[in-house]
Order: sequence, then C-alpha cells, then structure tokens
Amino acid sequence: MDVIALTLIVAAAFGTIAHLLRVPALVGFLAAGFVLGAMHIEPFVGLERVADIGVTLLLFTIGLKFDIRSLLRPEAYGTTAIHMVLSVLMGAGAVAAAAAIGFAAVDGWRTLALVGLALSFSSTVLCVKVLEDRSDDGSLYGQTAIAVLVLQDVVAVAFITVNADEPPSPWAFALLLLFPLAWLLRRLLDVIGHGELLVLFGVVMALGPGYLAFEAVGITGDVGALAMGLLFATHRRAIEMSKALFSVKELFLVGFFLLIGMDAHPTWADATLAVLLCVVLLPLTFIGFVWLGRLFGLRNRTAIRTGLVLSNFSEFSIIVAAFGVGAGLLTERWLTVVAIAVALSMVASSIANAHGLRLITALTWLPAQQVSRLRPADRPIDTSGSDVVVLGMGRVGRAAYERLVDEGGLRVLGIDNDHAVIARLEADGLNVLEGDATDLEFWSRLVSGGFVKTVVLAMAFHGSNSFALERLNEAGFDGRVVAVAQHPDQVEHLAAGGVDGVLNIYAGAGYTLAGLAMGEDDAAAPGSIQE
Repeated sequence: MDVIALTLIVAAAFGTIAHLLRVPALVGFLAAGFVLGAMHIEPFVGLERVADIGVTLLLFTIGLKFDIRSLLRPEAYGTTAIHMVLSVLMGAGAVAAAAAIGFAAVDGWRTLALVGLALSFSSTVLCVKVLEDRSDDGSLYGQTAIAVLVLQDVVAVAFITVNADEPPSPWAFALLLLFPLAWLLRRLLDVIGHGELLVLFGVVMALGPGYLAFEAVGITGDVGALAMGLLFATHRRAIEMSKALFSVKELFLVGFFLLIGMDAHPTWADATLAVLLCVVLLPLTFIGFVWLGRLFGLRNRTAIRTGLVLSNFSEFSIIVAAFGVGAGLLTERWLTVVAIAVALSMVASSIANAHGLRLITALTWLPAQQVSRLRPADRPIDTSGSDVVVLGMGRVGRAAYERLVDEGGLRVLGIDNDHAVIARLEADGLNVLEGDATDLEFWSRLVSGGFVKTVVLAMAFHGSNSFALERLNEAGFDGRVVAVAQHPDQVEHLAAGGVDGVLNIYAGAGYTLAGLAMGEDDAAAPGSIQE
C-alpha cells in the first residue's frame, strides 16, 4: 500500500505542476514515471493491468466516435502508406548515421529496417488524448489523424501477427458472429439506464466481446476493443456512453503514462542516442505529414494540426522493438533506446500541441492552396445571409439555434467541427456547416461579410470559446457576443474578455428549475415538463 500511495502522490503532484505550467497533465505523469524510476521504485502489482485496461477503454471510445468512412479518404490511406515508407527509410538512415559516428552498433540491414519500422508509428494513446482534451476528436483534422492511427495500428498488428510464433487460431473466423451479436447488444443499450449501469455496460463491451474474444483467437485484444466500439458507433447513445466512460478511462490511463517512465532505466549513452533520434526524426515526421496533407487537399492549417498531433512515437514502437529483441534481431539496448525515445517524443508532442496555434501562426508563410483543390470539408465557410452564428451545435447550441429561429425569426447558421453532429443536424433540416472555431481564416471570413450581428459561443470546451472571443475582438467585431460556461472562473474570464452576456449552464438550469417550482408560466424550456 505504501508504494501505491507514493506512486499516486507523485503522479498527482507532477500532474498539478504540469497543469499550472499550462501543459497537458500527461506530461506531468510521464515526468512522474521518470522520477519514480530514478528512485528505483518498481511499479506496484496490478499497475500494468490498470494501464492495459486504460488503453483498451481508450480504443473502445475511439471506435464509438469514429466515422469509419474516414479510412476511405485519400488523405488517410495515402498519407499512411507514403509516410510509413518514408519514415522507415528516415529512421534507418538516422540509425546508420548514429552508427557511423560511434553512437550505436548495428548488425546488418535488418537492424536498421526494424528500428526504422518501430519509429514509424504514431502514438494512438497520446494523439487521441490530446484530441479529446481539446474536443477535436470529431473535427476534420482529428478524424484524419485517427484514421491514420487506425491504419498504422493495422500495419503494426499485421506485422506482429505474421511474425508471431503461433498464427491466429482458425476460430478467428468465428469473430464474424460479432455482427449479429452486436445487433442484440445495441438493442440492450436502448434500455440501459444513464448511471453506473451505462458505465459498466461500456466496460464489459470493451473487455468482453471486444478484448477477450480477440485475444482468445490469437489477435491483439486492443484491436477487438476498437472493433467493438465501431459496431456501436452509429447507435444514438454512442456519444453518451463515451462520455460516461471518460473519467474511468482517464484514471486508468494515468497508469500507462507512469509505466512509460518507470520501465526505462537508461544509461547516459542510451539517453543521448534517444535524444538524437527525437531531434532528427520528429521534425522530419512533422514535415512529412504537413507535405502529404497539402498534397491530398488539406488546407495549411488542417495539415499542420494533423502533423502536430501525429509527430510522436508510439507504444507500438516498444512492442515492435521487443519483438526484435525476442527474435534476436536487436540487442536489449535498442529496446531501452526506443522506450526512452517514445517517452521523450510524447513529452515534446504534448508541449508542441499545447502551443499549436502559435506554431500555425508562425507558419503562415506557407503558400495557400487553390480552393478548388481543397477537400470539400476543408474549404472556407461563407456566412453571408446569416443574422446569427451559433458556434458549437451540441445540446445547448441546438436549443439556442431553435429558439432564435422559432421565436426570434432570425436567419441562423450553426457551426460545429464534428462531422457526425453536422450530418445529424442536416438530416433534421437545420442550416449548419462543418467548421473549426479556432481557424483564423474562418474568423476573417465570418466577420468580413458584414451580415452577422450576433455570435453565440456554445462550444463545450472553454478554451475554444475563449479563443473565438479573442479572434472576434481582434477583428473588431461590433455585434453582440454571448457565451456559455460551466464554472464561475470561466464566467469571469469571458466577462473580462468583453462578452455581452455569459450563462453559467448549471446556475442557469438551477434558476429555471426554481421558476418551475414557483409555477412561473415562462420558466419551462423546450423539452421540460410543466403542468
């Protein structure tokens, strides 16, 4: 118990420090792992299993929110194929260069190729964590990045499966029975409640017919969790289940990031080689993703954000390196070097993504593409003819949209960066467009028309609302701006930024509820009940 308490205290302390420094908490967890490892504190019994469950739940929730059609887009499969080939060549070249100057020892071309392959994967865990923290997992760049990650994971699993001592069991074909089983389980989800039972149902789906079923036939269980999530993705309660699992998944994932640091016991020579690989390969990885994004019709900003979130090394890098050690193709030292490089890349990537908007601004010198060559979902948005723009079309944004149209008689345009949300709203007949509120080009287009008189900031992420408010102020927007917030400090922050009105969602709900209790005729909002 002492080791468990000490591990959690150090993790909480470093996570808090990271938060105060305005970098993702996972940077603090990684640092905590390194500190614990330097103190020769071994992972407590069960921490590895906790980490595994966290990763499994993460992949399950990816499936719940992922549009599988993204895999069929050229910016996904084209980028994955070309970038992986280039990454293997660049990684092999970097290792060969390190060997030439005496920093490493290699045993033939297989060592070069295997290390290059190991460092060609991007971290699924880190990337999705960064996207979720910014509520960008449904955006165009988020879906593109996740599609690349899924395809990379398929390559990694195929490599491990082909080279494993035992091939998958012939019973693997029985996994096709998951399709009719999923129909039954989806019906069961219709009647599951909204509390702890929904959380338990999600965990069981991820670990049962997801992880355990695939492991039983010799296929990586994490792939099963992802596949199970995809089978539920089109269910009307998929997003609700994903949100219900959020806190549980986040807690378990702390174990994953702690283990990355605690399992590394490097020498100074190992650490130096890992740093050199990161310094050489990470910038090249980023440049490659940006170049390929532009090549396949993504706007500069979208390509840069995709490149930022994917420019790191993966947990699969360690697995592939471990396979190489077991097969006698790599020495134990290479496993240590790759593990350190993975951890360092995660820290660097987390910090870079935290300041991604500044980097995008710094790269404005990149030549702009012709609009006709851009992917339809990434073309500029025309807001002409709209009186009001609602940013964020979740439950709050949609309610605001409908009242503005029905009672205000206004011409309203709803904007959201989640493709699935836009598709559902379009099917319901709403005037909506897919767009990113943190896009500088979007804001210049929004303000320049002169038609929009009111902007409603109804996004779920406070940072997005704050950024949107800053862009409106910079552009000299003189219309009315109203916003939502979830906490008192956020209300104060938005008020200080100059909004004309800000609503604390929880306080507003309490106020309306009190009106219902007092029998006020106009207190009930649409969807509520008043007799």
